Amino acid sequence: MIRRINDGKLKAEIAGLRDLDLPDLRAVWQKHYGTTAPKTLRRKILILSIAWRIQADVAGGLKPATRKYLRQVAEATRSGTVVRPAPVLSVKPGTKLIRVWQDRAQTVTALAEGFEWQGSRYRSLSEIARTITGTRWNGLVFFGVKSRTANSKVADRIRTTRREAGNA
Repeated sequence: MIRRINDGKLKAEIAGLRDLDLPDLRAVWQKHYGTTAPKTLRRKILILSIAWRIQADVAGGLKPATRKYLRQVAEATRSGTVVRPAPVLSVKPGTKLIRVWQDRAQTVTALAEGFEWQGSRYRSLSEIARTITGTRWNGLVFFGVKSRTANSKVADRIRTTRREAGNA
C-alpha cells in the first residue's frame, strides 16, 4: 500500500513513535504489518521497524530484486550454504561515459560523489538520462555500463514483431 504524505507529516509521524508506550507501539505495529509484533522485540527495534515500514508505505519499500536476494540469503542461511553477493556496478571517479542520443554525443564524468554533465552535478546517471531523454531510464543501462536484462530484450523483440506485423 503506497500512500501519499507530505514530508513534514511523515517526519512528525515517525518522531511521534518515540512518545508511545510499548502497548501503543504494538498496536501501531499491528496496523502497519497486519500481524502482532514479536514479543522479543525491544522498544527501540519496534520503533525502528515501524519507522521503516511507514517510509516503505510511502516510498514503495524494497525493490523486487532486493527482496529476491534477501529470500535467497535467508534460505542459504537456513540450509547452511553460502550466497555470493551480487556484483556492485560502479563507475570509478574520472571515468568518462559517452552516449550518442539523437545525433548528439552526451559526455558524463564520474566524480567521487555523483556525476558531472554539461557543467552541472547530478546524484545519479538515471537523473542525467532522464534529463537527456525526457523519460525514465536506468542510467547504467542508458550509458552502457550495464546490459539490459534478457526479459527486456524479449519484450523488445515482441514489440518489434508486433510493429512489423502491423506494417505488413
